[in-house]
Amino acid sequence: MDGRGLGRLGPRSLRVQGDAVEPTTVTVLPGRDGRRVVRCTGAFDFNTMAPLQAACDTALAEAGVERLVLDVRGVTFGDSTFLNLLLTLCGQCDLRLWGPLPRQLARLLAVTGTNQVLTIEHATAGKAAE
Repeated sequence: MDGRGLGRLGPRSLRVQGDAVEPTTVTVLPGRDGRRVVRCTGAFDFNTMAPLQAACDTALAEAGVERLVLDVRGVTFGDSTFLNLLLTLCGQCDLRLWGPLPRQLARLLAVTGTNQVLTIEHATAGKAAE
């Protein structure tokens, strides 16, 4: 922790927030009806983007996949690298962000105006991203 109370980056797939270490995970869920769901949790920045990028590239390379759903409910941090990936994916496929959006991610999208460009779907009772 630095003197300003900010977390620091730890090893490649970990982000330190205070005393807690939060893992960054990416899970590709089984697809159906031309869509794939990628669940991502943790902090995404330049140092932790590779697994998410690879998962999205793999999902989109599959025959018949037209819609990519990113379950972002567990994302605790996203920087400009994460935002760049979202915008790139938006241009490549029918991208949906599955929320509700975590506070930091909602703020990032609002400040940059990308909440007007990206499609955000909110989880409701009985409706799953899968």
